[in-house]
Amino acid sequence: MKRSAMVLLCLLAIPLLALGQQQPVPEIAYDSAPNLLKLPPDLYLGEAAGVAVNSKGHIFVFTRSTQTRLFEFDATGKFVREIGKDLYGFSFAHVVRIDKDDNIWCVDEGANMAIEFNPEGRVITLYGRKPEAVEGAAPAPGTTPPPPPAAFATFSQRLFNRPTDVAWDPAGNSFFADGYGNSRVVKYDKDGNWVKAWGQRGTATGEFHTVHSIATDAKGNVYVGDRENNRIQVFDGEGTFLSQWTNIGAPWAVCITPGPNQVLYTSDSNKGRIYKVDLNGNILGVFGKPGKQLGQFGWVHEIACPSENTLFVAELLNWRVQKLTLHPAGK
Repeated sequence: MKRSAMVLLCLLAIPLLALGQQQPVPEIAYDSAPNLLKLPPDLYLGEAAGVAVNSKGHIFVFTRSTQTRLFEFDATGKFVREIGKDLYGFSFAHVVRIDKDDNIWCVDEGANMAIEFNPEGRVITLYGRKPEAVEGAAPAPGTTPPPPPAAFATFSQRLFNRPTDVAWDPAGNSFFADGYGNSRVVKYDKDGNWVKAWGQRGTATGEFHTVHSIATDAKGNVYVGDRENNRIQVFDGEGTFLSQWTNIGAPWAVCITPGPNQVLYTSDSNKGRIYKVDLNGNILGVFGKPGKQLGQFGWVHEIACPSENTLFVAELLNWRVQKLTLHPAGK
């Protein structure tokens, strides 16, 4: 055989060998609990946009039906109460999250704001509304008013435009996914003061196209579900770009488990698949398919992950919440 032909065969063999060395992504086995939520006879969920779980195991569901509503169920799925019934700030539900103090945060895309409730269901704080008035006497007629304090955010900065999600770092800072309109991440401190924002519409790193979900890890890094760009982008708490993952489809929902060994779950709801990923972006497993039956998914819109092998998923198309129990490999 001529030398040139030998070289060509070797070059052709290299990608084949590499392909043969790739390991398939493990398929994770799981069960779905039947009849999870026990609804009163006259109550229906409608589109289940959001689901969250507090420290007692109570399940909170943020729904879209004839109106946006927030329901609480106990750990067995028994109906407990409705929170914020007929509340002015409820317009079009997107997600519900529970912080470390069991406060309940509802991000309402239609109202362009997030509402924080205490565990008793009373409103604590609103985010995304108009800024407070600048203190001080009115300027004299014909004079130029003094500039606002440097720390005072402008009116336009403080307004959300179809926000989608919220997460918190260990210091209590809040990070809002803002969202469909503004294509950015907004940071507030633990006292509710505006800190900064980063991002704009685009495809470059640090840019977004539909910031649909957000989560934080124990180090304070921020994981942004950049849905229409088919990637998760990772930043530190100041907005410095760290990495991006482009191997998980369109991230509709993102959730990170409690420590110490944290993993991330994300739903590519276009394909009805949920991925389990380590915090370096390596896929550890995948499961699910589209459908209407128990254990199948119809547009998973939010995931709550109180532990590595217990997930709650809220579905838009199937009007339900499923509780999933994942089976570790070999069990």
